[in-house]
Amino acid sequence: MREIGHWINGQLVAGTSGKFADVFNPATGEVQARVALASKAELDAATADAAKAQVKWGATNPQRRARVMMAMVGLLNRDMEKLAEALSSEHGKTIPDAKGDIQRGLEVIEFCIGAPHLLKGEFTDSAGPGIDMYSMRQPIGVAAGITPFNFPAMIPMWKMGPALACGNAFILKPSERAPTVPLMLAALMKEAGLPDGVLQVINGDKESVDAILDNETISGVGFVGSTPIAQYIYARGTANGKRVQCFGGAKNHMIIMPDADLDQAADALVGAGFGAAGERCMAISVAVPVGQATADALIERLIPRIEKLKVGPYTAGNDVDYGPVVTGAAKANILKLIESGVAQGANLVVDGRDFKLQGYEDGFFVGPHLFDNVTTDMEIYRKEIFGPVLSVVRAESYEQALGMAMDHEYGNGTAIYTRDGDTARDFAARINVGMIGINVPIPVPLAYHTFGGWKKSSFGDLNQHGPDSFRFYTRTKTITARWPSGIKEGGEFNFKQME
Repeated sequence: MREIGHWINGQLVAGTSGKFADVFNPATGEVQARVALASKAELDAATADAAKAQVKWGATNPQRRARVMMAMVGLLNRDMEKLAEALSSEHGKTIPDAKGDIQRGLEVIEFCIGAPHLLKGEFTDSAGPGIDMYSMRQPIGVAAGITPFNFPAMIPMWKMGPALACGNAFILKPSERAPTVPLMLAALMKEAGLPDGVLQVINGDKESVDAILDNETISGVGFVGSTPIAQYIYARGTANGKRVQCFGGAKNHMIIMPDADLDQAADALVGAGFGAAGERCMAISVAVPVGQATADALIERLIPRIEKLKVGPYTAGNDVDYGPVVTGAAKANILKLIESGVAQGANLVVDGRDFKLQGYEDGFFVGPHLFDNVTTDMEIYRKEIFGPVLSVVRAESYEQALGMAMDHEYGNGTAIYTRDGDTARDFAARINVGMIGINVPIPVPLAYHTFGGWKKSSFGDLNQHGPDSFRFYTRTKTITARWPSGIKEGGEFNFKQME
């Protein structure tokens, strides 16, 4: 049985705690590896080493740090196929979806090449008699990222890229369900020129998470996962004086107006609702057609599209629409919520409960499901299912549809499909959700904008990637200086080479 350890001080090392977790092949249900779970002592030792390495890395000029990011982009492109294969084998995503996971992380690394510009401070000449004032952005020291299983490449890069470009050392605690790709990313960072010890990858469970939150050396923590854990990490981390950003669950609505192109909307809903088996925090899980005629026409278009979805392992080819969910426990929870929808009176118009894939009967596959006539008091509406389940909630008016999205406790992403610019502008202005799509089903911002939800989808006041990430991973220092006037003699006539 393959054993997966940690990345410490520039090399793969075995765990010493004696604790392991199983890593499954989601398509077959078989255990394919064991991953070591670090103890508090292992985490603390890795953090102490990172703090030592950070001193020199933080003093390295931003341009040289950016060159590491530039080299990393080339290496990610070089190893795209290898990374995608490893990602799909542990997560279950199709290869095209795995490549998209890597690509969206790569784009944040590309953004980090601009670190010299993003780290520039401010300057005021002659703020007083002979007085200048200026600010500097300096690294916070050692930061940590606790990342989820559903994006094993993208979210670790969203965290480590800006943190490292700002001059910090970084402790990455990836999901123990999909640990291989984060270790591969660490090896690529070393090949790109990152000094040993600056990036440590520690596999672990709650003991490792608590060790991160309680470690006095770690100054900032970023997390992506479920809302209950986000609330726990935010409360414990901030209580310990850390800077914390946590991103939790979602229940993303798409409003479909009567004037929308319903074929376009149906295609968008199928891709956004069932891609990656619904295991995305930006998945559209609630469709809100406005008006009974719109709802009937939308359902008529959705049923044949959903029934034609091809579900299978990533090895079956690139025409597979989605693969298995990550674990047997995840599958059981999805099916339990589906049964609750049936019991509470929703109309299950596409029923995938009996889905079986020949040759993969023990895999964690869940067939596609479409509910109609869902109401806002139902469990399938209130909870994040994180599976291939789309719920249609019918609205009588635009105002009622808008109110549904605004009243839900989650506020990660939302979308509207309409041909009317006034409706779209009103929706964007009024909705209390962090990321908005207008005729765009999954409104994930590009790397140079920031990613973050509202309400119970986000805890902390700074978002992921974009300019906010450089604010999160740096502290601002302001200097007031007075110097005696006078001209010094002598001069230099050559540009010095950067050392």
